[in-house]
Amino acid sequence: MTGVGSPAGPTAPAAQLTDTARRWVLVAAILGSGIVFLDGTVVTVALPRIGRDLPSQFLGTLEGQTYIYSGYLLTVSALLVLAGALSDEYGRRRMFVLGLAGFGIASLLCGLAPNLELLILFRVLQGAAGALLVPGSLALLRVNFEGDQQGRAYGLWAAGTSLLTLGGPFVGGLLVDTISWRAVFLINVPLVLVALYAALVHLPESRDEEAKRDFDWLDAALFALAVGGLSFGTIYGEQRAWQSPVGWVLLLLGAVALICLPFTLRRARNPLVPLDLFASRTFNTVNISTLVIYGALYVMGYYLPLYLQGIIGYSAAAAGLAGLPGSLLLIFLSSRMGRLATEFGPRPFLVAGPLLMAAAVLWYSRLPQSTTPWRLDFAHPSSLLPPPSYWIDVFPATVLFGLGISVLVTPLTTALMTSVSSQHSGVASAFNNALSRVGPQLAGALVFVGVSAVFYARLGAHPADVSPLNRPVDTRWLSPALQASTDAFHLAMWLCTALLVAGALINLVGLRKPAFNP
Repeated sequence: MTGVGSPAGPTAPAAQLTDTARRWVLVAAILGSGIVFLDGTVVTVALPRIGRDLPSQFLGTLEGQTYIYSGYLLTVSALLVLAGALSDEYGRRRMFVLGLAGFGIASLLCGLAPNLELLILFRVLQGAAGALLVPGSLALLRVNFEGDQQGRAYGLWAAGTSLLTLGGPFVGGLLVDTISWRAVFLINVPLVLVALYAALVHLPESRDEEAKRDFDWLDAALFALAVGGLSFGTIYGEQRAWQSPVGWVLLLLGAVALICLPFTLRRARNPLVPLDLFASRTFNTVNISTLVIYGALYVMGYYLPLYLQGIIGYSAAAAGLAGLPGSLLLIFLSSRMGRLATEFGPRPFLVAGPLLMAAAVLWYSRLPQSTTPWRLDFAHPSSLLPPPSYWIDVFPATVLFGLGISVLVTPLTTALMTSVSSQHSGVASAFNNALSRVGPQLAGALVFVGVSAVFYARLGAHPADVSPLNRPVDTRWLSPALQASTDAFHLAMWLCTALLVAGALINLVGLRKPAFNP
């Protein structure tokens, strides 16, 4: 394993770190990436209050709220690869501390923002700082833990970041209701201070000792343009029903940058992403499957809550709590799965996980529309579909999906980080994280086209003799819009299933029993 230096400068192998120092390294890694994921979810519940409280001279309320959310996520995504390369080249501890300080300052500015425009600007700065933290966190674990400890560290990292992410909406709602929406941003400051203490006192420095110190800024710009153009172009185009040329122009710029990257990387003296990374079959396979599987996660995560609330009749809180059993499985099983992946290799887990998730999504696809109270007609009880039962129609799928994602997440991280040498761990993690953010946008756009087509086709057909479950019913008591929505939801779940099965097949064919890199 690559040697790492102490804060004072002299190098020391990771094996010489004390157990206490390793625990603090793990705390720093979990908090560093956790606050980035947390701010991707916690702000959503504060957006309505922000829209009411903050004045804006140039933006509408809804448009401003969209930029508060998407501006942060897109900045993180677009700068991930650049941040990972900077960490490998100029020092992972140095960049991580810089990211923590920048994130804390930007969070403070967000909490004090006097208007909507400045809040959006501070959110962009917050995303830029956050980009230094996500790949840096995994790189810190790669170079500071060895053997079985490494798999366990990845598992604890996955569990800790999942806990922060999943608890975000609940904590955010509590802060907004009891204090202010500003507390949603200010809560980051104490978390940053704890992470800074851990990093400054206990975290040793490490970097790619073979780096030529001739940074590839051209490819950094192309990566940012490719990821940002494709992601924001998709979001902007969908918001405006693809009627505005801006979305198409952004997609074109992103596509051109993506096409240029292989040629510019090959010609660069010190390429941003070392080309020898792509000589690893495991690295390539994991990245391709990440693109597909995370696209499926986005589709399921987007359409299922809409269906539960809009058609089944769940409240927003109930829709969030419906997935709690699966989330708890992810938190409690992640560490164990990390150890098992280290012992047996990640391949069986990366095949079984997506297949379990696919089975869960298929179970979701059997959901009918609900008989809501205002549609109940006691004169025609036989004409109505029975309402879905949570324990029969939702709970089994939630548990199965949680088990599948628990089997998948930590072994995927293990496979990625052990497929490359430790000196390239930062850029490798950043590259994979960037794909996990582009995949959802592209998959979401493609699925949205199909779902919209089915919805409007079914709505126009006005079916009069069968329900979505092909049961004879009296459609005087069933809305064509509900039938169209249910068919559209079923299509989204089937496409999501297909993506998950494709991800499992990619891992089955592409992965071999890995020879872990030292």
